[in-house]
Amino acid sequence: MPTLTLTQDGSILTISDLPHTDSIRFHAIWLRDNAWDDTTRAPGNGQRLIALRDIPTDTHISHAELVHDIVRLTFTPENKTLDYSIGWLIDNAYDRSATPTKGWTAPQVETWDSGLMDAVPLADFNDVQTNPAALRDWLALVARYGFGKLVNGPTDTGSLFKVVDLFGYVRDTNYGRHFEVRTEVNPTNLAFTGLGLQAHTDNPYRDPVPSVQVLYCLESSAAGGENMVVDGFRAAERLREENEEYFDVLSQHCARFEYAGDDTTCLRSRRPMIELAPDGEMIGIRFNNRSAAAITDVPFDKMATYYAAYRRLGEIIDDPAMEVTFRLNPGESFVVDNTRVLHARKGYSGAGTRWLQGCYADKDGLYSKLASLSATHQEAAE
Repeated sequence: MPTLTLTQDGSILTISDLPHTDSIRFHAIWLRDNAWDDTTRAPGNGQRLIALRDIPTDTHISHAELVHDIVRLTFTPENKTLDYSIGWLIDNAYDRSATPTKGWTAPQVETWDSGLMDAVPLADFNDVQTNPAALRDWLALVARYGFGKLVNGPTDTGSLFKVVDLFGYVRDTNYGRHFEVRTEVNPTNLAFTGLGLQAHTDNPYRDPVPSVQVLYCLESSAAGGENMVVDGFRAAERLREENEEYFDVLSQHCARFEYAGDDTTCLRSRRPMIELAPDGEMIGIRFNNRSAAAITDVPFDKMATYYAAYRRLGEIIDDPAMEVTFRLNPGESFVVDNTRVLHARKGYSGAGTRWLQGCYADKDGLYSKLASLSATHQEAAE
């Protein structure tokens, strides 16, 4: 049975004797700010009805009691009593003693290498269109592994928009609402040739970068052209395990990227190749040799190390032990997290045809759809 303890001034609540941890502490001001009563949060959408300025600076807890699985607290000077679920407090606890490793990944993320070849996240297009549970399960795999494949889709031009409709909205760019991927004469981008491409993230020269890419196959009779994906997070983990200095220099200094495809387009960005949140969480990879500009944000005395690290990261990305390869046949597509997973394709011959269409979307829609489907499933289970 959990026990509640208050500091003498009521500024901190400690919950002890919990199933999987000794104790967790919460500040009174944090608890008051995160209340879920109808005067603090709008019942319909959960948005806050008050600002922090509306909560007294000397807020403290004058009384605490446990009622079944509810923690009931009285806040002074408001003299306001509020209830908190023990489960919610455990899920949102911030009292952690261990400092996370630099480059840690979220619990729902699973990094991978070529061992995933026999377990590519896969779903049937018609199934995810008509079955919310199937869509939820497939989106959960995309969120976990950073990519997912769909099979048995239509082969009409524009079918890729039906994939985006499953979870979000198309993001327009200078390439238009979508782009064609097939051999062209005098192409504006190497992606539109039969050359093989090194694994890369798309459009690193944009801010913000498109966080989801969809590639959809309409025709495929040319030899070769297999698609390949590499987990950029796993590549960064390998780099850190081999040489932490290399990991640090690529995460602490910005690379530069640029693209000028025509007279009206001049895109530039400066971001680290390995992007970390302030607490060290790995949140993004930008790697694209074709779009790399001159690197000018690294101090002179670290530039040699930076280039050694850049080279080694590329070698890891190119290692066949890192890649998952599959062929897209007509009516098949894949969705890739463009902030994490690098994609590539093998070279293909000029004989036959190979026609893919691509477009961009964003992860906020994908994660929103996944969360809403998961919440609906949980409510139904209860």
